[in-house]
Amino acid sequence: MSNEPISLAKALASFDALWSPRIVTRVNDYDVRIAKVAGEHVWHVHDDTDEFFLVLDGELHIALREPAGERTVLLPQGAVFTVPRGVEHKPHAPSGAAILMFEPTGTPSVGDRHDDLPDHVDATTGHPLAT
Repeated sequence: MSNEPISLAKALASFDALWSPRIVTRVNDYDVRIAKVAGEHVWHVHDDTDEFFLVLDGELHIALREPAGERTVLLPQGAVFTVPRGVEHKPHAPSGAAILMFEPTGTPSVGDRHDDLPDHVDATTGHPLAT
């Protein structure tokens, strides 16, 4: 990891792949990841950890399957939301977005249980940020 300040704008400009998070830095045992997203991800769940989202640009929708039923939260630019551990969810960005996520190092981007993966979704624990 860098011991210099990191420009999120430059970091986002360094790659084009969608749904393919890059690790910007680490905080203790957590990755700070950024991603460009558009269209739909997959329904998935993280059994042992919450998942934090911050919308840097655009708008992100997160569909949730909760005990009370299914709902969708809308996150405009600057909004944050945490999906609790064990809650099945599906992020999607109809018009595209740039997001920042905070989750334990090694957490798979497609969760512990998920549907079949479409070609546009990268199953990863985060890629190093190109320097």
